[in-house]
Amino acid sequence: QVQLVESGGGLVQPGGSLTLSCAASGFTFSNYAMNWYRQVPGKERELVASISSTGGRIDYVDSVKDRFTISSDNGKNTVYLRMNNLKPEDTAVYYCNAKGWGKNYWGKGTLVTVSS
Repeated sequence: QVQLVESGGGLVQPGGSLTLSCAASGFTFSNYAMNWYRQVPGKERELVASISSTGGRIDYVDSVKDRFTISSDNGKNTVYLRMNNLKPEDTAVYYCNAKGWGKNYWGKGTLVTVSS
């Protein structure tokens, strides 16, 4: 049974930091590209950061470059998103995604709220 379980969301003040984690199980983690998306009510889900299965390619949406860092630990089957200098516009539900071999898996999301 495939599972992606996000954690680490919460309320943080502008300028603060959070680290999201996504624990994966039920598939061969090292064979999949891992992605973080976010979604605000009424808007489309947005791809925020990606890391290839080998870790050799990492991409970010322009709005988070130099603030967010994606990383993965194949030994722990976990992908992380370190978010620094958070802004109110980063408020969203953040979703973990695994893509590869014709499959596309999603977690249930974790809410990040940036507010003073």
